[in-house]
Amino acid sequence: MSPPTTTPFKSPLPKTSLSSNFTPKILLTLHLTTFPSKPNRKKSNLSLKTLCSKPPPNPHKTLTLTLISLLRAIPDWSDRIKERGMQQKRTLYNHNKWVEHRSSLRHLRHLLSSLQSRVILSLIPPVIAFTSVAVIIASYNSAVEMHFFPGFFPVLRASSLPYQLTAPALALLLVFRTEASYSRYEEGRKAWTKVISGVNDFARQVIATVDNSKDAVLKNALLQYVIAFPVALKCHVIYGSDINRDLRNLLEVDDLAMLLNSRHRPRCIIEFISQSLQLLNLEESKRHLLESKISCLHEGIGVCEQLMGIPIPLSYTRLTSRFLVLWHLTLPIILWDDCHWIVVPATFISAASLFCIEEVGVLIEEPFPMLALDELCNLVNSNIQEAIATEKAIQNQLIAKRKRHACEHSTNGWPNS
Repeated sequence: MSPPTTTPFKSPLPKTSLSSNFTPKILLTLHLTTFPSKPNRKKSNLSLKTLCSKPPPNPHKTLTLTLISLLRAIPDWSDRIKERGMQQKRTLYNHNKWVEHRSSLRHLRHLLSSLQSRVILSLIPPVIAFTSVAVIIASYNSAVEMHFFPGFFPVLRASSLPYQLTAPALALLLVFRTEASYSRYEEGRKAWTKVISGVNDFARQVIATVDNSKDAVLKNALLQYVIAFPVALKCHVIYGSDINRDLRNLLEVDDLAMLLNSRHRPRCIIEFISQSLQLLNLEESKRHLLESKISCLHEGIGVCEQLMGIPIPLSYTRLTSRFLVLWHLTLPIILWDDCHWIVVPATFISAASLFCIEEVGVLIEEPFPMLALDELCNLVNSNIQEAIATEKAIQNQLIAKRKRHACEHSTNGWPNS
């Protein structure tokens, strides 16, 4: 009798391996994470040596950096306020603003708004510094006079005669500095007055000269370029202006892209204007007349770039600053015999007043942030748009008036019965 045949037991699951395509991803992940590789001891020892080899921080250097950052905190804060005020948009005056400007309550209003003035807030660092020096000198002299120090410590005092001799020189220097800055402000204002009047005149010539039936598209494009020129010039001379935002609604997308890629945006606008004039169907005399109007635009660019690139001679600015600093550092010593502790408020008032005059001169030395250029550009835009809108109505009204006048008179000049 043959023995019964036995069939080997087969596992219902297939054999799997790490290289199998049927290996579950979870098991493989667990397998790999369960048995991590051995750490590289050389690398860890190297990193440990690197960490240990770093020099310990120098406490004196850290203290110095902290002290410098604390001393710079107030000047940085005042400079931020000043620059934020420089970017503030100015407005043109109307009748109501002029009434408020010459009101008898202006002195009280200006006094109450002193803490909102960027000029006054920007003077906080020097005024605090010189007032602190006055406090230190007054405290030292008081301690010496009360015999808190040994007898060989002298009282810091001096004759006021040098101050009486140099006071007129300081006054003349401040007056010259402020007058020179105001002349630059006036020159910038006149340059922009010529630019605005030239743009308005150029737009008027285009509206009156170019025929709508033949060159309507080029005429509209040319007028848009004329409107965009003062905006491009404003963004060219004022730091932080967004020309993309200002010209987004004035120029087409392709024109704006070409303008943004240009290195000199105002001259790029002039090139658009010149090429548009060449493509218009105009008589040569009329074309030359329109091209002659472009010269005032180039002149405005030249004056603005000159004012931006060439400040008042730096020797005057440095001399004024050094004179004021030395004056107020020695002022408590000069006034000690006559004022004693009153040197502290005297130094405060002197520093606040004289440095305020110098600060105004520095601010108006760059004239364009002080001018209402945004309002001027908006005014040009509204004037030209109004001229375009009323052009057809004025023409129809004049034609009707001429026809009415011709109908009221006969051919021989006698009125009709």
